[in-house]
Amino acid sequence: MSYPQNLKYTKDHEWISLDGDVATIGITAFAQGELGDIVYVDINSTGKALSAEDVFGTVEAVKTVSDLFLPAAGTIIEVNPALEANPEFVNSDPYGEGWMVKVKIDNPADIEKLMGAEDYEKLVA
Repeated sequence: MSYPQNLKYTKDHEWISLDGDVATIGITAFAQGELGDIVYVDINSTGKALSAEDVFGTVEAVKTVSDLFLPAAGTIIEVNPALEANPEFVNSDPYGEGWMVKVKIDNPADIEKLMGAEDYEKLVA
């Protein structure tokens, strides 16, 4: 499995893409594969300022529920509205339609501390 080179990754299997000081965050293809069919995404943290590694929501699969961890400190400014009706986007397109939140990042330099695609591939190998 290969992972987009333009993203950063966490040990908790979230990905993050930064555009200025706004980050888009989701879970990796590895994570969604391990969870199985996603049936519900519960994120009710819009407007909340959170620290790095705080839980910002949960994702529910057929057999389990998993916490979602924020890769860097910031404020949740948007939740993907499509996931309410179509949680399966997390399975079918985890790096596109399956994104989860947009966050105004407190310190964009924090993103550089996260793993690149090669290091993430080694982690999940």
